[in-house]
Amino acid sequence: MIRILDRLVLTQFLKLFSMSILATPPLFVLGELTEDLDRYVDQGIGSLQVAYGYVYRLPEFIVWSFPIAALIAAVFTVHSMTVHREIVAAKAGGISFHRLIRPVGVMAVLLTLAGLGLTELAPRSNRIAFQILENEDPTREWRSNFVYQTEEGLTVAARRLVVSEGRLLEPIVQRPADGNGTPALYVEAQMALHDSIHGWIFHEGRMRLVHDVSVSSFSFVELFLADFKERPDELLETPPKDEEMTYAEIGRLAQIIERSGGSPQELLVRKEQKLAIPVATLVIILFGAPLATSSKRGGAAYGIGIALGTTMLYLLMLKVAGGFGASGTIPPLVAAWLPNGAFLVAGTILMLRVRT
Repeated sequence: MIRILDRLVLTQFLKLFSMSILATPPLFVLGELTEDLDRYVDQGIGSLQVAYGYVYRLPEFIVWSFPIAALIAAVFTVHSMTVHREIVAAKAGGISFHRLIRPVGVMAVLLTLAGLGLTELAPRSNRIAFQILENEDPTREWRSNFVYQTEEGLTVAARRLVVSEGRLLEPIVQRPADGNGTPALYVEAQMALHDSIHGWIFHEGRMRLVHDVSVSSFSFVELFLADFKERPDELLETPPKDEEMTYAEIGRLAQIIERSGGSPQELLVRKEQKLAIPVATLVIILFGAPLATSSKRGGAAYGIGIALGTTMLYLLMLKVAGGFGASGTIPPLVAAWLPNGAFLVAGTILMLRVRT
């Protein structure tokens, strides 16, 4: 009997989840398309190109949809069983509510793992999507009048970069003092050439080292900077958007910003939210499933109300907590995980209060 009930619950949950996961991403597409439509028209991006770009954005939209779809599936599964007294019948047969919804909990864990996997895939597909939607030329091999921040904390500016020749024209490299005795560095040269073995070699220039109480200045014919390790093609890259970076890449960028004296708080919040949102799939199910047993009436409207109310409350908490984290009022880790923590506590209380 238990196996039959497990199959019944799991089949109903998966059916509702599949319908929701197919219906929810188009809403995100519609929202972004409405916001960016004027830009696409101005840039002359055709409808087929736009559609192709949004196909590559689907992994990210699906990740965002996982908590919503799982919540809808869990709420309607439990509420339907409540309305039709299937939960009462199961309890009469000695099966507790907690045991009855165990298949939903197991599936929630599997969906959370799938969401975490898609979180690492989404940035890679987003890079292709933004190239399509922003009309970027993937074959471009030059860049003019740019500034680049390296992973070692160097700020590199140049009049022109030619990737195929591995050449920088009129490069300027700066590094602030670190407060531990390392002087500030300033290098300007006529040209820098990239060697696949040695890296960047600066030609015909001047280097200054600024100490606390003195300045040392040197002219050079050739100069090698060990901390300047980036390849020419890496210098060609424009600063990536948050959506284009994986969890590890956001962490590295935040470290660079912090070393250069900037505030990485907002980036660190986004970094932790990349994990928190998929995990919300499990947390929100634990909250919504027992809540759906609180009324035997109301039909579909009651289930829709629970799902919409819970989703809006979670998104509101995510936005507000993220704002506090970005401003430095609370730590980024707390800001990203606070909504999950609040729903987990509330869901645990509701679970314990359900009559078994």
